[in-house]
Amino acid sequence: MNNKILIIDDDIDICQMLQRLLTDANMEVTISGLGIKSMELIKKTLPDVVLCDYRLPDTNGSILLALIKTEYPSLPVIFISACSEIRIAVDLMRQGAFDYLAKPLHTGEIMAAIRKAIDCSGIQLQPIRDTPGEEKNKQPPVTKIKTSTAGYIFGNSPLFKEIIKQIGLVAPTNYSVIISGESGSGKEAIANEIHQRSNRKHMPFIAIDCGALTNELAASELFGNEKGSFTGAANQKTGSLELANGGTVFLDEIGNLAADTQAALLRIVQERKLRRVGGIKDIELDIRIIVAGNDRLEVAAKEGRFREDLFHRFNEFSIQVPPLRKRQNDIMLFANFFLQQCNDELEKDVKGFASPVEVIFKGYRWPGNLRELKNTVKRATLLAEGEYIEAGTLPAGLLHNKTDDYKAETPGMFNSATKPIRPDTKGTSTTLISDLKNVSIGAEFELIVAALKKSNYNKSKAARLLNVDRKTLYNKMKQYHEYQPRQV
Repeated sequence: MNNKILIIDDDIDICQMLQRLLTDANMEVTISGLGIKSMELIKKTLPDVVLCDYRLPDTNGSILLALIKTEYPSLPVIFISACSEIRIAVDLMRQGAFDYLAKPLHTGEIMAAIRKAIDCSGIQLQPIRDTPGEEKNKQPPVTKIKTSTAGYIFGNSPLFKEIIKQIGLVAPTNYSVIISGESGSGKEAIANEIHQRSNRKHMPFIAIDCGALTNELAASELFGNEKGSFTGAANQKTGSLELANGGTVFLDEIGNLAADTQAALLRIVQERKLRRVGGIKDIELDIRIIVAGNDRLEVAAKEGRFREDLFHRFNEFSIQVPPLRKRQNDIMLFANFFLQQCNDELEKDVKGFASPVEVIFKGYRWPGNLRELKNTVKRATLLAEGEYIEAGTLPAGLLHNKTDDYKAETPGMFNSATKPIRPDTKGTSTTLISDLKNVSIGAEFELIVAALKKSNYNKSKAARLLNVDRKTLYNKMKQYHEYQPRQV
């Protein structure tokens, strides 16, 4: 049976050269120009070796390698890249890459690497699965990562699988879409995914945060303006809607637009024509409009806070995005994805999360949703000293779990030692001492967090601000992990 090779590179000349070389060697070759989409090709063709460029249009080699190793841990991946940085090569090898070849490529070197990879593999390539009765190691079983055409990841929760189906139905149409959901829940990612799956995918996708626009400037930003049309309009300006002509416009927090801006937007939606502020001629528009808000626009329309006629124009299709707390099984999926991104950005090699951190993550309600999770992982990655993120690197608010409507959604999230202790009528010195110890440690940690922020998370500077040595600072953070603050 001929060996099967998957080539992932957006350079068509490289792909054709490699295809000729490998075909002459009696190998079956499949080519992909995008990294994320190649995951489907791997599933379909089950190649023996992957040849992959490090820099791809939709992702980079580190993220793609993580995706491949999650599903196919025995699949050899050989990177080919014009980037000859030793650090990148070392990082990829640490992540599990089989080899790293720098461009310009040499045919003998390529064939030797491929044959070595085939000889060393020797394992039937199948997606990773749990074996019944198999002893679990210290790390949790890997969950399949659902990726989008725009390079985002989507989880495996039933709620979000239903949204993926809805995206598939509405994307090929020209329907306007209303996306509702809490702040940070991924509404823009869904809008971009709709665009990427539509016939407009090769045209612009422009996202506008209407909540950040002042009433005075909203019309200019959206519709553009002619020179001298108002005080400060020194030049002609092309608005975002005109810039997106032929493509898709995503209007986030649309409920914040003033009434006169809503009226102007209604005219554009009805007539598909735009007139710049101070202009005298109409500009033909061919755009798809997707809008979003934190609360339901339907309620705002009924209460008179949003134009009802404009709402009905937009409400051709609606998608409700669930908050992260209702997608608990996806939390660590996103956390690990963000960790990989942070490792690349910060040039670190943190391998994962300690078990107590996973428990904390799954029990927290994440009022800031994915945005809060990403910021938390980024901060923890920066502070991490070892191979795994420990509880001491998490924000104090996460450890205190002070969300107003907190309810532990993970059984055993807090053991009996961390439940609120109410003084009984008899009173016990043991309980009092335990409480005082936790209060003291909690107060110390608040000071540590403040010092870290003030020193831009430089631990040596933070230790000097606190008048302690670096070792003492680490010991205090470790002590806080051992004595988790009590909920009050």
